[in-house]
Amino acid sequence: MDARHDARRTGANTPAKGGRIRSIAMIAIFDVGAPLAAYSLLRSAGLPVVTALVLSGVFPALGVTIGVVRNRRLDVVGVLVLAGIVVGTILGLVSHSARLVLAEGSVPTAVFGFACLGTVRARRPLMFSLALEFTGPDTAGGREMTRLWQYEGYRHIFRVISSVWGIGFLLEAALRIVIAYNTSTGTALASSKITPFIWLAILSAWTVAYGARQKKKGERQVPPSPQTSEPTDLT
Repeated sequence: MDARHDARRTGANTPAKGGRIRSIAMIAIFDVGAPLAAYSLLRSAGLPVVTALVLSGVFPALGVTIGVVRNRRLDVVGVLVLAGIVVGTILGLVSHSARLVLAEGSVPTAVFGFACLGTVRARRPLMFSLALEFTGPDTAGGREMTRLWQYEGYRHIFRVISSVWGIGFLLEAALRIVIAYNTSTGTALASSKITPFIWLAILSAWTVAYGARQKKKGERQVPPSPQTSEPTDLT
């Protein structure tokens, strides 16, 4: 019986693990490796800096397109990535400024940051909506999140999370601009591909730690259930 249970659990976890590995591979290839390699090759071939930067943006757009076809939907992250690519391409073609193309990543990043802050007092903060979408509203975890939303303490937690993520993304947007205008094009491009994942890891780690701390705090505030007295042994 235990063996069958373990086999079912292993079988259920395998698709999830496979999906995570596939997502990481997609990011590593289309968002980091391919753009950097393409820029280097295009510059070596003699293309102008702006042209090389614009063409290297094809790979992140291709990665988003593949994700849309596979998942049959365009999520918030995909929208932000495509918006950044479009803005960067337009700025590059109009201004012929490599700095503006490199700073394009700050636009969707800042938009997301303002969206987080702007929805802190909304019916549902943006980070709660994203967390619910990631968990799945029809799953047991999603239904539990929806049930807990009636409690003010639970709503406060997500308002704090949305505030921190909003401020964090605005800081990242500012950092992108500083790097774009104060380093070489190659360094700025590499930073623009790597920094978002470092920032995301930091914010995610803080969110997990904050959520765990609030959960322990809530458990301490729950009054213990009354103890049932033991029957007296009259023998």
